[in-house]
Amino acid sequence: FSKLGEKYAEHAAEERGYVDKCIDRILDLGGEVKNEAKKEAPVYTDVIEWIKYDLQVSKDGLAWLKDLTEEARDDYTTYDILKEYYQDEEEDMYWAEQQLELIEKIGLQNWLNHQI
Repeated sequence: FSKLGEKYAEHAAEERGYVDKCIDRILDLGGEVKNEAKKEAPVYTDVIEWIKYDLQVSKDGLAWLKDLTEEARDDYTTYDILKEYYQDEEEDMYWAEQQLELIEKIGLQNWLNHQI
């Protein structure tokens, strides 16, 4: 599943880039950055269930990020960082929706063949 693996590797790298930008901004503003325990995530062996889970994470994250971005409107630098991150996450959400629709139309086996 090289195509799918590459997609998620690129996504992870992008996410780390946004984390770096946000940490830098928090520090610029005199804030404190903490690394706290995160709730464990399920491990999926079914690709459809994984995409559905990832889609829901995107939807939930976008709702939270939308509010945060609105709160940052008067801080243009922070606003720009969050707006860019929002747009990236929105693309990820659309990708997951498209993949689920594609699987429904062409079938899982055909979709999996495209991921090789």
